[in-house]
Amino acid sequence: MRRRDGLALAAAAATGVQVGAALVATRFVVHDIGPASLAFLRYAIAVLCLAPPLWMSARVRFAPRDLLAVMGLGVVQFGVLIVLLNLGLQSIASTRAALLFSTFPLMTMLIAASLGRERLSRMKVAGVVLTIGGVAAALGERLTTQSATGEWLGALLVLAAALCGAACSVLYRPYLARYPTLPVGAWAMLASVLFLAIPAGLEGLFTDLPPLDRAGWLAVLFIGLSSGVGYVLWLWALKNATPTRVTVFLSLSPITAALLGVSLLGEPFTFGVLVGLAGVVAGLWLATRMEPSPEEP
Repeated sequence: MRRRDGLALAAAAATGVQVGAALVATRFVVHDIGPASLAFLRYAIAVLCLAPPLWMSARVRFAPRDLLAVMGLGVVQFGVLIVLLNLGLQSIASTRAALLFSTFPLMTMLIAASLGRERLSRMKVAGVVLTIGGVAAALGERLTTQSATGEWLGALLVLAAALCGAACSVLYRPYLARYPTLPVGAWAMLASVLFLAIPAGLEGLFTDLPPLDRAGWLAVLFIGLSSGVGYVLWLWALKNATPTRVTVFLSLSPITAALLGVSLLGEPFTFGVLVGLAGVVAGLWLATRMEPSPEEP
């Protein structure tokens, strides 16, 4: 049991790192391609990675109601969430958006506790809060240089995006308990691709190819492939560990982005980043410790 829990947390950590790496790759190409078009290509490539499990899902009998629910969760997690993030980023700086989005695990913990899925322990609360504090320390130096005027709407949109992801992380669990992980992920991501095709078409993706060079297309390919693998790991972690213990590892994504920015983009490794790393590591240790009493009712 402990070994499976450890593997689930390792999968969650890998997903957190993947999200950060994909963020750096996205920064590399985001100025040459529309945000909806990039999101569509990202998840279209990911769906191709999940094509075998999608074919295998024909042998898995989904109840029609469950299949619609899984696809609806996919639309919210990948489609609506991405749209809200992109709209928010039109009004606020990406650094502040990353900090606001790091409330994802805290929202997950509160939703899971309100639905009776998890026990709200002091250690979990302290771990999540400390993790968010670590992210704030890593981003704080850059946040102080950004103007905060007129950003309330953008901040609310980013928080709404985090709420969408948190709710989906909790609501996925019953379907992951009934069906294999890979078919659930494939159907959810396929639904998001169909949804994202509409705004991507409005950006002209299907009439004119984006002006990307070879490095740009390789970055898009990396984003898509890593997203497909990362999503499977994410669902497997949700199936074998509680939502709070899984989503807290998303706090690794902005730290990963900062570290990759140092090595790949030549950004300075500041004292704030060092303090943030310490806070994130300590927060993860607290939030993911095995407690003597059961975590779930």
